[in-house]
Amino acid sequence: MGTPSKTRNIGIFAHIDAGKTTVTERILFYTGRTHRMGDVDHGTTVMDWMPQERERGITIVSAATTCQWKNTRINIIDTPGHVDFTAEVERSLRVLDGGVGVFCAVGGVEPQTETVWRQAQRYSVPTLAFVNKLDRQGADFYRVLQMMKDILGETPLPVMLPVGQGSDFKGVIDVLEQKALYFDMESLGTKFEVKEIPELYQDQAAEALEKVMETVAELDDDAMERYFAGELGKEEISSLLRKGTIEGAFIPVLCGAALRNVGVQRLLDAIVDWLPAPEELPSVTGVKPNGKSETRKRENSEPFTALVFKIQTDTHLGRLAYLRVYSGTAKDGQAIFNNRTGKKERLTRLVMMHADKRIHLDSVSEGDIAAAGMKNAATGDTLTELGKPLTLEAINFVDPVMEMAIEPASTSDEKKVEDALKDMTSEDPSLKVGVDRETGQTLIRGMGELHLEIVVDRMKREKKLDVRTGRPQVSYRESISSIGRGEDTFERLIASKGNYGNALIEVRPCDSGIKFSSEAKNLPVEFLEAAKNGVMGAVSAGVLAGYPLDGVEVVLVKAKVHETDSTELGYSSSAAIALRKALQNASPVIREPVMIVDIVTPVEYMGDVIGDVNSRRGTVVSINSRGEAQAIVANIPLAELFGYTSALRSLSQGRAGYTMQFNEYVQVPLNVQKKLLAKMGITF
Repeated sequence: MGTPSKTRNIGIFAHIDAGKTTVTERILFYTGRTHRMGDVDHGTTVMDWMPQERERGITIVSAATTCQWKNTRINIIDTPGHVDFTAEVERSLRVLDGGVGVFCAVGGVEPQTETVWRQAQRYSVPTLAFVNKLDRQGADFYRVLQMMKDILGETPLPVMLPVGQGSDFKGVIDVLEQKALYFDMESLGTKFEVKEIPELYQDQAAEALEKVMETVAELDDDAMERYFAGELGKEEISSLLRKGTIEGAFIPVLCGAALRNVGVQRLLDAIVDWLPAPEELPSVTGVKPNGKSETRKRENSEPFTALVFKIQTDTHLGRLAYLRVYSGTAKDGQAIFNNRTGKKERLTRLVMMHADKRIHLDSVSEGDIAAAGMKNAATGDTLTELGKPLTLEAINFVDPVMEMAIEPASTSDEKKVEDALKDMTSEDPSLKVGVDRETGQTLIRGMGELHLEIVVDRMKREKKLDVRTGRPQVSYRESISSIGRGEDTFERLIASKGNYGNALIEVRPCDSGIKFSSEAKNLPVEFLEAAKNGVMGAVSAGVLAGYPLDGVEVVLVKAKVHETDSTELGYSSSAAIALRKALQNASPVIREPVMIVDIVTPVEYMGDVIGDVNSRRGTVVSINSRGEAQAIVANIPLAELFGYTSALRSLSQGRAGYTMQFNEYVQVPLNVQKKLLAKMGITF
């Protein structure tokens, strides 16, 4: 598809409403990929192609596209900003080589910006920053830089400065060239004038250049000498900017106003000049079937290695697996090995995606992002050349925090609904499907009300299914508050054969998740594995109200062995029953999801908003000024946030807004636990 040195795989990420889809639309226009600029407000964007995205003016699924700039192919993934779709961001960042963080010049570093930034850091993604919306009232470029230092702990390095801000915003200053750029509105920003920097901004521009030179010179001793001698040239500064960006030493900061077509071409230059080509990044390391690790260089001569980062059902091509190729090459129709299933699979219908459109490919090679028809692939699968197995690090997703009952309006559609949910869970790893133990109803579990709303909407529109839903409910967890033990012996005659198993289990509280370990001596491996399977099969329902377990460490203390009748069934059954007994003896408790809520309100409504937070069992974490408004960050239980949108509107005459994201599961207060159990008719 292209030479790796002339390829950039980048993602564009930001807090919701920072303008990242608008930035992407401008990039596609200036690179000639589209001939008409899309508009989020009018629902005409290329990247937000789903009807649900266009109606709501938000990005829901990460869309992939490709374009050319300066003879370099740029593969772009436009990621969602809404926290309900965090899985889309996570899987996109996992396969990117570089990123562009878009910041709103008014809002600055917002909570979701911070979340995505931390995700990018976890995968060591070299990043540029673009401060957008400098034409908005309350824009403050220098405040955003300070927030990047204080909140993100980064070293921002401005390579562009604004000429004016808010209603006075006129253009941008190129720090390296020491010139001012004024963009022509008539040509939609395709033409711009290069002029001398206005006198008012000359000192700022000179200081910024000095700061850039001093910072990049620190990367190289020889460069430092040339810097002191006043001999550091523009080309060397640019190559050191590239080195520092790839190493994560600093973040080059550009600026503009995408909606007014200002500054996007310079951002494109920066992507090509300072973000890495695939071959410049470290080799990929995975695990072979024998448990040993192996490293593969990012070269076409190495065995084919690719990671599936997304599954999507395409109306024309059927089930498509999006893959990122890390080494080697593969042809359309070639058989490859899926390391998760242990089976070979064929790469059929190989295509390059442009949002929801596609271009057929004959082959893919190192550095490519493409899609292929694959029946059994799932998100996180590693695909390799036959006979050269290797498993790359998988992608981790957050557990859902909200659930909703769903059923077909007509019983004849039961199988269709089941199949549709199967398709959608394979596309979206943060969507889970379960069954309510009390009612037998199908439950869909997701990251928030909007997430579940979109799932139901897609069922109706795309799958043409009429479904009924219950009210969204909080997805509670069960845990324990003390150590407890339980023992069980399973003895049963099945088909004239004795089945025996015995397990003594101890449960201990831990921070999160389920941990299993064994202290049982002389227990054969197959029976230990059976006991573990029995435990892991039982953790989906606790002893209080049947909620899934969380924050429990399970220890198989000892297990007796029968001379002749020990069986795997015996140990899995006895371990499951012993676990339930241990849980009952360990003071079981209910845990609830607590959200970090970021509320932005005019100062005059602050007292009422804080009072309302307190009434919802919330605690205020911080209060900061954000432009002319106040930003309140609070921890509030999800159960108290239903209907919060309308409550906040009425408290602030429609002028306050909020975003929220999952923080942690915590034990509910005893009085709340009693109410929850009483609702279910349980006394404990």
